[in-house]
Amino acid sequence: MHAIEYVHLSEVKIMGFREDVKKIKALTDENRLAIMLALQHGEKCGCDLLRELNITQPTLSHHMKILADSGLVDYYKEGKWMHYSISADGVREFRDMIGSYARCDCETDESVSCGCKKKE
Repeated sequence: MHAIEYVHLSEVKIMGFREDVKKIKALTDENRLAIMLALQHGEKCGCDLLRELNITQPTLSHHMKILADSGLVDYYKEGKWMHYSISADGVREFRDMIGSYARCDCETDESVSCGCKKKE
């Protein structure tokens, strides 16, 4: 029988969870996923995103606010249009954050035998 080590919530930074949930939720919508794919080709004007994605300006603004607030997208205003791009720092932080949850201690600690890693 293996000893189970429990993590107590008092030991976990709840605010960190809230920030992580905010970032994860930013990618839980089809429009926002489509926007992220469109921005993979480089910076785009809001007017171009409207045409490419066939969405309305209020819809674009709503989704861009969520993506920008999550740190995944950078933006600036030029004239009457907003210009958007993927935030390299935001994406790197997102990947690191996801990696902190989507892992098992057996990857770095041979004493952990959970069975998720294929034994050779």
